[in-house]
Amino acid sequence: MDLLTMIQAAGVIGAGGAGFPTHAKLTAKAEYILLNGAECEPLLRVDQQLMDRFSDEIIKGLEAAGRTIEARQAIIGIKGKHKEVIDHMRARIAVLGLSNYMEIMELKDIYPAGDEQVLVHELTQRIVPEVSIPLKVGCVVINAETALNIYNAMGGKPVTETYTTVAGDIPGRMTVKAPVGVPVRDVIRQCGVENIDDYAVIDGGPMMGTVMNNVDGYVTKKSKGYVLLKKEHFLIRKKSVNPDRARVISRTACEQCRMCTDLCPRYLLGHNLQPHKVMRALNYNIEDIKEQQIAQLCCECNACELFSCPVNLHPKSVNLLYKQKLAEQGIKYQPVQMELKPRSAREYRLIPSKRLVAKIGLTAFDKPAPLTEVEFRPEHIRIALRQHIGAPAIPVVSVGEQVRAGQLIGKIPDNSLGAAVHASMAGTVREIKEHSIVIKVDSYV
Repeated sequence: MDLLTMIQAAGVIGAGGAGFPTHAKLTAKAEYILLNGAECEPLLRVDQQLMDRFSDEIIKGLEAAGRTIEARQAIIGIKGKHKEVIDHMRARIAVLGLSNYMEIMELKDIYPAGDEQVLVHELTQRIVPEVSIPLKVGCVVINAETALNIYNAMGGKPVTETYTTVAGDIPGRMTVKAPVGVPVRDVIRQCGVENIDDYAVIDGGPMMGTVMNNVDGYVTKKSKGYVLLKKEHFLIRKKSVNPDRARVISRTACEQCRMCTDLCPRYLLGHNLQPHKVMRALNYNIEDIKEQQIAQLCCECNACELFSCPVNLHPKSVNLLYKQKLAEQGIKYQPVQMELKPRSAREYRLIPSKRLVAKIGLTAFDKPAPLTEVEFRPEHIRIALRQHIGAPAIPVVSVGEQVRAGQLIGKIPDNSLGAAVHASMAGTVREIKEHSIVIKVDSYV
């Protein structure tokens, strides 16, 4: 069985982003394989700890992926502030005899260093063209947990668990290995929070994550963090603004200062994204939205909305509005030029992580979240059939069937992009719906 088949069988997807199926990503050939170890979202502590705890496995998984795409070099990007992790990984690369193939490059402590297009430029000096992917400039990017999952797939172990940080205004910040499908409430309880009535929960990082309407959801393969803050916290209030309200505020108060554009990470790479122009279109109620195609270049990092704007307006939300309108009309951005270079002022406009953390009111909570062994004993788990980009998995089990941990319960539809899903705990299938499979865990059967 070749590596791609093993990865596909194990259900490996991008563990830190949109969840693109890894077996599909590695079918291409590229000059570089890049490991994204930046983890630039404030408060999240997964990748840096995995690289320390599972360094050999991650290095071997990255090497296997690199050899598969015939990359001439593997580069690992880690923020320079993680000196101990960098030294440890470099030592293990040498011990494993990979120094001629693999190197570590230190990243600046900026946001969003983990954006794959920013990462590509920082590690290779290349710029991904507008509305394109790193492969266009000879790069394939995976993150640390994905590399670990590739290594596990080589040993026949499917993806049934994920590492996630629970952080924020709570007594016990920690990073845990959670079974896929376990209730989010069970993860939160591990940190000493039983009553969350006074809290709001951000699913993901503070910048790109969304405030959960309720916490009755379930962990997926790409769950990387849950940030708990009091409901009156600035960040919660800002993220909870109704989209219609956000547009009204933006329309009436934008002063066209350009800060949203001047600090935009994609604009600074040379892309034509200019949020202030999209805001201007909203202000003047311009009906012809063809001129707003630049909104489709937005990566939704939220730097404009949570850091750049001096009066706390909502440029990202306005970008999303025009993205939606453009999609409804079938209008797609057409790049004018493919050869780009960074703006001359880029190096002076990078966003320091510490300043970002202070701006969004998280300095008091920017503390370690140590990787902690915990035991989960849920009454049931709910495995989503679509935890990835592509078609949802097709159930291959029946209600009443006994399943074991690691058993395939959902397969990829024929001739489709997708990912397999597996039971993370042993039990009995109790319910199969269009989007999920519920398993009654054995100890409660």
